[in-house]
Amino acid sequence: MTQAHYEILLATRSTAKIREIRQMTADAPIRWRGLDEFPGVPEAPEEEATFAGNARSKAFFYARHTGLPTLADDSGLEVDALDGKPGVNSAYFAGTPRDDQANNRRLIAELAGVARERRTARYRCVMVFVDAGRVLFETTGSMEGLIMDEPRGAGGFGYDPYFFVPACGRTAAELSAEEKNAISHRGHALRDALRWLQRLAGS
Repeated sequence: MTQAHYEILLATRSTAKIREIRQMTADAPIRWRGLDEFPGVPEAPEEEATFAGNARSKAFFYARHTGLPTLADDSGLEVDALDGKPGVNSAYFAGTPRDDQANNRRLIAELAGVARERRTARYRCVMVFVDAGRVLFETTGSMEGLIMDEPRGAGGFGYDPYFFVPACGRTAAELSAEEKNAISHRGHALRDALRWLQRLAGS
């Protein structure tokens, strides 16, 4: 990218997501705009049955409303013993309004009696980039783990304190921001997205 400031809307109001992505792209000449800068823009509906469907829907919606190239993602937790739940409902697993502690309580309750080796799970993230009314690329990333009964760590957000990463021997909430970004579902998807953005800017 040769432009000093390539402005892209990051289609989220989650300060944690914005912070993670800004950390991961600190050396890239991108100016990320967040939805908090557009208070008049309504919430995009998230009615699709898949992460990819929701990400596409959000990208088109916010690109239309802001006029900016838009990178949207949808992500969440898939637990094998729960047939992939909470999936696209990860943020509101325990209902509305969003409550991470309540979501975690429901998750652990639903896994009661499930043996550790059957508590396999993954974080999955799908990112879609829309510009000029077209999807220019879509990418995905995942991070494998196990769900623990007791929380560990004070970092991260969401299900991180219960998400044990065997490759690291720690939960996602015990990893530093740099460690998590290097292996996370969002990190994998974003690095792939940045490769696409560099190609697009070069062309």
